[in-house]
Parts: sequence; C-alpha cells; structure tokens
Amino acid sequence: MFEKLTKEARAVLRAAVQRSERAGATGLRPEDLLLSLFDLPQTAAGGALAALGVVEQRDSVERALAEAARRAGLSQADADALADIGIDLSAVLERTEAAHGDDAIAVRDSTKPGWRPEYRPFSEGSRTVLQRALHEAAENGAKKIGDQHLLLALATPPGVVADVLAAHGATYTEIRRVLSRRPEAA
Repeated sequence: MFEKLTKEARAVLRAAVQRSERAGATGLRPEDLLLSLFDLPQTAAGGALAALGVVEQRDSVERALAEAARRAGLSQADADALADIGIDLSAVLERTEAAHGDDAIAVRDSTKPGWRPEYRPFSEGSRTVLQRALHEAAENGAKKIGDQHLLLALATPPGVVADVLAAHGATYTEIRRVLSRRPEAA
C-alpha cells in the first residue's frame, strides 16, 4: 500500500512514526497521524486544519486526545451508548481512579509477541485509517493516497480522533468543504 502514497502522505507517516517512538508507544496510532498533520502545514491536510482554525487549538486537541486515552480510548459515541443503558462513564472513571489511582483504565500500549523495537507496527485504528484513506482516494478518482485522504479518514466517525476533530470545528463535512476549494487536493 505504501507505493500508493504521495510524498506528502509518506512524510505524514514518517512524522507519525517518530511521534509514536517519542511517546513510547509500541505502534503507530491514529492520534500520531493527526498530530503529525499539525507539523506539516504545507500539505493540503495541514492547510485545511489551519483554515478551520484547528491548528490554533493544538493544545486543546492534545488535551482532548489525552483525556480520551484516560477513558480507555472510548469515544463520545461509546460514552453515549453507555449512558443510554444507565452507565455514567465519568462516574465510573472517577470511582475507578479513586480506588486504583490516576489513569487506572487509561489506554496502555501492550507489546505483542514477536514485536521488535526496530519495527513500528500499525495499531488496529491506524490500519483502519489507511483503509479509509484508500477508499477516500478511490472515491475521488485519485491515483495515490494523499495526506488529505488521511485527514478525511481520520475525521470519519466513529472514533476518538473524529470526535476530537469535530469538537474543534473540523467535521468530515467541513474538512471536505475546505479541501474542495483546492481541486488538486480532492
């Protein structure tokens, strides 16, 4: 699949790998992909995030992603589904942390058997993002997967990254609208 990536999309993946390594993650995560787009403002995706004002909210985005990890990676849709059956996720989190310490149910990277530190595998979420990006590119008639396709894939619900983007004014629809102003970025 990597031969189908534009040079900009490859730059995003390289930056995401470096980000995940610095974070001590055992694999490349969707949030690494998103935050790497902030570091590449010259790309179509970076430009779309800037146009939507999300780049200016980077600290808030990072806090929201950290809070989602603290909630065991549950999205707002997950929290809403639990609330529908009478489970208050915030109350569960507070009680669990009171009993077992901060970040008691936070998402933790687990090393899978056979994992090698020199090899950075993709998390299930990142593989899903790449599959969605491939679909986005094909749907738009693009011959290669660009960074804009990665951003659209990240913004596709359900998921924590899509929730965080939407909460910061960058829904899939808004991103698509901004990208449509740049024909070469579609």
